[in-house]
Amino acid sequence: MIRLHDLVVAHGRRPAVHHLTGAFEEGSLTAVVGPNGAGKSTLLRAIAGLHAPSHGRVSTGGAVALLPQAAAIDRAFPIDCLDVVLFGLWAESGPFRAIGPEGKARAVRALSAVGLNDFARRPIGSLSAGQLQRVLFARLLLQDAPVILLDEPFNAVDANTAAVLLRQIRAWHGEGRTIVAVLHDMDLVREVFPQTLLLAREPIAWGPTADVLTAANRLAARAMAEGWDDTAEACRQAA
Repeated sequence: MIRLHDLVVAHGRRPAVHHLTGAFEEGSLTAVVGPNGAGKSTLLRAIAGLHAPSHGRVSTGGAVALLPQAAAIDRAFPIDCLDVVLFGLWAESGPFRAIGPEGKARAVRALSAVGLNDFARRPIGSLSAGQLQRVLFARLLLQDAPVILLDEPFNAVDANTAAVLLRQIRAWHGEGRTIVAVLHDMDLVREVFPQTLLLAREPIAWGPTADVLTAANRLAARAMAEGWDDTAEACRQAA
């Protein structure tokens, strides 16, 4: 379970997530939706421990694995697919232990599981957006975490890749893992994700997807986004 208690996460003193309280239940499958700039990615980074809260707290029940936005990956860096996937073993190996043949075999199997047979030594700079996303999903397979955070996993990927990734998300859910995904496709959210958090820096609604994605709630999120004033007084609790 992931518990958020009066969470404020800020850039400087300007809150990106403002007074969010609630829980992602163990084994739940939740979409996080909302306008651009609503704090969705910042929330995932806070849950992953990569962005310290300005106020409140985050509690997680175990290891957390984060899939960042593909745009955050430096594809010019000279590294191949196998080495990217092997970073998923960091928690096991640490910075000083060599990864043996079994670890490399696991990485190759993970690449195969996402449909990238014979891609081990392909440089990431040569990959399409969909292929890179599959590599990042293979890394998640090696991390084997009970909590999985996905930041726009279907952005700019082809239909075949989307189907592969969605099949893996459903498999993780079937294994009882807790999955939180930032998404923009409302049809996909309604079809696949039982729970939804509608965020516009502040929470608009959180619960069963059909109850959250009402016209009134989406209009409230849009109105809140249109009313954002970045020159307004900073949140006192983000000091």
